[in-house]
Amino acid sequence: MTLDLRGLNPAPVTPFTPDGEVDHAAMAKLGTWLAGHDGVKSLVILGHAGEGTFLTQEEQVATIANLAEAVDIPVIAGITGEGTAVAVAEAKRAVAAGAKAGLIYPSHGWLRFGYQAGAPQDRYRAIYEESGLPCILFQYPDNTKATYDLDTLLEIAAQDGVFATKNGVRNMRRWDTEIPVLRREHPDLQILSCHDEYLLHTMFDVDGLLVGYGGLAPEPLLELIAAGKARDYPAARAVHDRLLPVTKAVYHRGSHMEGTVALKLGLKARGILEHAGVRSPLIDLSPEAEEEIVQALKSAELV
Repeated sequence: MTLDLRGLNPAPVTPFTPDGEVDHAAMAKLGTWLAGHDGVKSLVILGHAGEGTFLTQEEQVATIANLAEAVDIPVIAGITGEGTAVAVAEAKRAVAAGAKAGLIYPSHGWLRFGYQAGAPQDRYRAIYEESGLPCILFQYPDNTKATYDLDTLLEIAAQDGVFATKNGVRNMRRWDTEIPVLRREHPDLQILSCHDEYLLHTMFDVDGLLVGYGGLAPEPLLELIAAGKARDYPAARAVHDRLLPVTKAVYHRGSHMEGTVALKLGLKARGILEHAGVRSPLIDLSPEAEEEIVQALKSAELV
């Protein structure tokens, strides 16, 4: 049975205890809070926002299993293993732990060196055929060599087991030309934007959102989804403008990876997390940055 992700699919952070261990109780609290919002369809963990590649295999499995037990919506796992066989083994562990689908990351060597024609298609085929884990097609930013050209996107979307796509191409020329083709050729493919910092532009073309931002501000993002589906630009613009200080404080930083640190600080300010610790190679932000995030959340009436 295909999962229905037509709504908000937060990609929550992974909380840690003060001594650096995965805080499963805090993760359950965060997940339960997010799942309690009407319109939240799934929780997507162990990706970039969730510091998934910084966790051991045992921690990844425990995180999936504990969260799946805590919430009554599907848990989707980021599948990030470098080699195809490694990713297949990761997907099998995710299935056994209770994941209902997988967000399939490109082999990270492709980010720098690119990929051979047909290699992404083989990665998705092997993961689904050997693990049975339904797959979400992940389109990386256009400024990386791991971004898929349109032919590759269409071929992956046509494969068994691929039911949705998380598109973060971050090139609006490509978005405006490629999304309509995906829609036409694969009308059942659920299209989800992951443009945390460009949501207004993409909101009117999608079935929903799969964003780390949803783990911090589910309420306004659900409003934004509703405005997009209603083709109500003034309402969508109003949500965008209200959130803009938060967007700037979280995502308009020196590195997109700093957004994970900012998300944790924001959740601490909202009273959802007690601690905002991260794992190396992430490092804490300055007290000034934390205050900026708090003030932005206050301006958006989220604190």
